Amino acid sequence: MRLRHSLAAACGALALTATLATPAHAATGDFHYKAVGQNGSPILVTLHDPESGTCLTLPEVADPDASEPAFAPHNDTDEYALVFTGPECTGAEWRLRPHGRPASDRLKLRSVVFLPGQ
Repeated sequence: MRLRHSLAAACGALALTATLATPAHAATGDFHYKAVGQNGSPILVTLHDPESGTCLTLPEVADPDASEPAFAPHNDTDEYALVFTGPECTGAEWRLRPHGRPASDRLKLRSVVFLPGQ
């Protein structure tokens, strides 16, 4: 009886440890976009292996009152990317395919979410 309780406790601890040790899922690859830098010139920004399933507001353009939106996104990850015109995944949206071609400078964005398993 004591062995059974010890074995059950050990299995439970192992299951909990395995659950807590599981890393967050990330898209594999790079997501690029352009933003207007402090000197007024465009800068290229890259998100390497971005987190999946979570809205990512782009820090350079997070405040609509203080910055122009980012533009020309290029999804070179292995997951679909849904880009939004507003921060916190609000506003109009556009879907970019995995390992797609760069989008036009006319496509504006302030946030993105990567869609695992799409």
